[in-house]
Amino acid sequence: MSIIEKAISKLDQNKNSATEVHAAPASTIAHPSAPPATPVTPIESPRAPIEAVKAQPSARQLEQPHSKKVEIDLEQLVKLGMVSPHTDRSNISEEFRRIKRPLLDKIFKDNNNDAKHKNLIMVTSSLPGEGKTFCAVNLAISIALELDHTVLLVDADVAKPSVGRYLKTTNELEENKAGLMDILLDKNLDLSDVMLRTNIDKLTLLRSGRNHKHATELLASHAMSTLLDEIATRYPDRVIIFDSPPLLLSTEARALASKMGQIALVVEAGSTTQNAVKDLLSQLKTNNNVSLIYNKAQPHEGTGFYGDYYG
Repeated sequence: MSIIEKAISKLDQNKNSATEVHAAPASTIAHPSAPPATPVTPIESPRAPIEAVKAQPSARQLEQPHSKKVEIDLEQLVKLGMVSPHTDRSNISEEFRRIKRPLLDKIFKDNNNDAKHKNLIMVTSSLPGEGKTFCAVNLAISIALELDHTVLLVDADVAKPSVGRYLKTTNELEENKAGLMDILLDKNLDLSDVMLRTNIDKLTLLRSGRNHKHATELLASHAMSTLLDEIATRYPDRVIIFDSPPLLLSTEARALASKMGQIALVVEAGSTTQNAVKDLLSQLKTNNNVSLIYNKAQPHEGTGFYGDYYG
């Protein structure tokens, strides 16, 4: 029996404890509902293929002169119980240290894994409310605290973007909302025009951009493949995290999953069924790099899953 099959068999049995399959449990924090979708606009011609860009030594160095910068409210991260540069030694920080390590090892250490673009990591779930955005944001921040890697966090949930709910910015013009969809639709728009540097030194953001009735076709397009090739290969130290829509409800998520090097599937303790997980894994069978994050599990005594070491 494979390690994933073992995890599936334990989902309904271990509702009050953490189960780790390539990744550790996340958090028990409540997740607010997603904001309403932005209005749909008429389709435009997808952008022309992006020219290949030679690999550069540092993503952070070369983006600074071009990208806009926003200030993330770091105090809010602490209030929400999330990973933050201000609270390095906390249970949530330790949880995501355990989650990120096997994902990073597959990218930078596993020479036997020949998957394409292993640094493209999609975080998704079966249904809404299981904590995928919470996990995606925490994972991105945790990797950004690494000494050797930079992170691009992409809000790819184009119908109900949620990254901004956790990463509140304090100095940004509201009209500056361009992002992923705009890059695919406007051939005159450069990636650096929509990427947002942050006050978390190695973290860069890419918003979802405008909502669009043909979002699935755009995410499955040649322009999207070319864009992913560019952001995956331009900088050797970069990890790209995609906050994706739920897989069972969104054709956009399935189109995106087919282009990812790794997929982190968020499973909610006591809620996600074995059948849902089996259904998802069958849809993702062409990707050999699927990890499970068992989220919202009830802790044992103490504030952590194995007691409070950093309290």
